[in-house]
Formats: sequence, structure tokens, C-alpha cells
Amino acid sequence: MAKPERNDLGIYDDVAANWWSDEIRWVRTLKNLVPGRLKWFDRHIDWQEKTVLDLGCAGGFMAEALAEKGAEVTGIDPAAQAIEAARAHAAETGLDIRYDVGVGEALPYEDAAFDAVVCVDVLEHVSDLAKVISEIDRVLKPNGTFLYDTINRNSLARFATITVAEDLLKLLPKGTHDPALFIRPGELEDIMKKVGLSVGPTCGLGPRWINRKGDFVFGPLPSRAIIYMGVALKPE
Repeated sequence: MAKPERNDLGIYDDVAANWWSDEIRWVRTLKNLVPGRLKWFDRHIDWQEKTVLDLGCAGGFMAEALAEKGAEVTGIDPAAQAIEAARAHAAETGLDIRYDVGVGEALPYEDAAFDAVVCVDVLEHVSDLAKVISEIDRVLKPNGTFLYDTINRNSLARFATITVAEDLLKLLPKGTHDPALFIRPGELEDIMKKVGLSVGPTCGLGPRWINRKGDFVFGPLPSRAIIYMGVALKPE
């Protein structure tokens, strides 16, 4: 049997029709990550009336959560069918969210368009990390906030995300990640500093307990060894 393609971004379109159904375990896992991320992100920004770009929004879990907090949200993702699912669900729930199809390396927005950019479960998938960070810096307003998470590059992170999450527990489809694209915190910080972003605090992210469906519930953790979150600011 052939090995699965690594960094397979087609998985998001493949399940777009059932994105909001709660029927697919790995999609529920992505949904369950949102509150854990926001528990830490909320300490660093007041979302109310902020213009926010959700970069790599897929079917809209984070975008809708931010809209519910009072942000003016734009979501962008290369997965066109996932974007359609996001648009349809926002319309059903009455949330005013703009969704676009596009990639982080070439954002179709004016300079200084957003108060904040949120980029979760994305940076470890992009084709040109430095270009994406440069584009994020470009579209941020002065004093704007960049909030992100990504996967560390080390043997423990590879074991946890590939061997355990993909192969054993089936929390993600096989081939979701390419461990060669994982990013050490120091590498990401260097790239952000080169474009002029001011690097802020970081924190780990991971499972804290299990809910009644047998799914992990996530939250901030002290260790950045596997998944880590961070914040950076664009100076005036």
C-alpha cells in the first residue's frame, strides 16, 4: 500500500459537506481546539469591534467564535469547498462574516487592513513561511496583533502528531502533516523579527481532559514541546 501524501490539504474540501455536523471525529477535534486557544488569546486582545483576519479559516470554527465575541471577521482559505461550507453556516446562524478563497503567501487585502490576524493550525502547512509572515505584517495595522499556533519540530512532536494522533488514535487523517514543515519557536521568532514584528509571550497548547464523546478538551499548557501558541505586535 502506498504511503499517504504528506501535508495533504485536500482533506478539508473532502469533508466540507459535513464540517458542522459533528459526525467526523477529527473535525470535532479541530472544533474542540478553538475554546482552548481562545482561553489564552483572550488575555492578549479585546475582540470587540476589531477587524480580524482568520488566515486559514477552513470551515469557519474560529471565525464564528471571533464574530460571536464582537469582532468584524474576514476568513480566508485555499479550500474552496470548505469556504462554501463556512459561508453557508454563517448565513444559517446570522453571523456577518466575509469569506474569501486565497493563500497566505498572497493575501488579497490592502495594507494595514486589520487590527488582528489569527493563524491557527496553518503555519506548519504553508509553502513559504517567510512570505506568509511578511504578508501578515503587511495587512496588520500599526499596533495590530498577530495570534498564532503551530507545531514544534522535534522527535516528541513528531511522535505525538504523526504516530499517535494520525496513526494510532485517528484524531487526524493520515498524511495531514509533514513533520519536515514543523517549526521551532526560535525559527518563527526570527522570521517575525525580520519583518519588524515585536515578539510577545508564548504558551503550550494540548489536551487537558476528555469529554463525554470521548474527545479531547484542549487548553493552555506550560510546555511548548508539541503545539505552541504565541502573540506578536506590529509597532506603530
